[in-house]
Amino acid sequence: MFHTTCGRKGRFARTISIALAASITLSGCSTISDWFADEEELEIRRLKPIDAQFTPLVKWDKDIGDGVDRYFSRLRPVYAYDKIYTADRHGNVVVLEPETGEVVWERDFAIFNGEGIWDSISRLWRNGESARIGGLSVADRQVFVGTENGDVIALDAETGETKWEASIPGEVLAAPSADEGILVVNTGAGVLFGFDTRTGEQKWRHEGDTPPLTLRGISGPVAANGGAIVGSSTGKLQVNILQSGVLAWETVIATPSGATELERIVDIDTTPVVYGGTIYTISYNGTLAAVELRSGRIIWKREYGSYRNLTIDGNKIFVVDNNSNVYALDRRNGVELWSQNGLKSRSLTAAAPIDEYIVVGDNWGFLHWIEKESGEIVSRLDVGGDDEDDAIYAEPVIVDDKIIAVTRNGVVAAITTP
Repeated sequence: MFHTTCGRKGRFARTISIALAASITLSGCSTISDWFADEEELEIRRLKPIDAQFTPLVKWDKDIGDGVDRYFSRLRPVYAYDKIYTADRHGNVVVLEPETGEVVWERDFAIFNGEGIWDSISRLWRNGESARIGGLSVADRQVFVGTENGDVIALDAETGETKWEASIPGEVLAAPSADEGILVVNTGAGVLFGFDTRTGEQKWRHEGDTPPLTLRGISGPVAANGGAIVGSSTGKLQVNILQSGVLAWETVIATPSGATELERIVDIDTTPVVYGGTIYTISYNGTLAAVELRSGRIIWKREYGSYRNLTIDGNKIFVVDNNSNVYALDRRNGVELWSQNGLKSRSLTAAAPIDEYIVVGDNWGFLHWIEKESGEIVSRLDVGGDDEDDAIYAEPVIVDDKIIAVTRNGVVAAITTP
């Protein structure tokens, strides 16, 4: 998780009744894989039985490649232009129909010629190495792909045709963001870039400070309201003028403290949320803040720490903290409304709101439905087969009445509820 600055099994074999599978899941029974776990892990893996209010169903699932394996990744699907845009870490970009899961178009950025040699057809692949796609976004009728190799690629959203490519120093570990014809790309080297979305011309760059020890991840930028909004590994929230890259303001959210570099980590590795003239952000070391967009003035602060994205739904903020405790707060004043610790240490994803619930995924491939008003867990579904290789690593995406979840081994699934 930290860094310094210096044989696939069957996919969703569901020949048995979903209802039967759900009843086994909800009973809290042990699995064969439990035999190989130590007592501490067993305690985490054993789910307490719940009184399920409904049984979710898998409408369709699609294997899109090799997923992200065991690597840290923020790569997640994007819903835009009535399509689901997704990718695996190794270089496969796939666009799916949300109703059926059928492939609209697909780009594989390397071709194996059958003789043990990789034929490079893009800067994405060098000497057969993984593309290491770190983030994907869709805007301006284009798909923007950023890689850990320092590549930024624009594809036509309708056809997948490559429109332009650029190379930058530093890893792209989060999705780019575009607005007003400018694509904003953040890098692990602490440098923020602005590109023309149509031509790929670099318009500006802004260099920030990077501490000796940081988390393996970066804040996803947000291009909105004429600014590029991003968190930093030094615990600051900043806004750059979108067209020029000039720093408009920066505000200290979290201050380093402690005797060791590990204790002094204050990274803001989440994507800021802009809502009604206020920016909401959270740092790893324990600061949740609401900040005025125009001035950078801090409106309120609370002590919560996370590297998962915040979720705002109406007047509620949903926080999944570093230990996978889930909280609901009033976004207007930061007052805690409820907490849910029944999924502690299960490496939960950020929360996705749908109807009266929020949905989180976990390290063993389960989705959990939590009631927005009470914080009660009201349903769950075993999507990944209780296997860490099938973990749900990124927050689900909501498409109409469907929940789109992606597993570490490259399966995208659409789930519905009765």
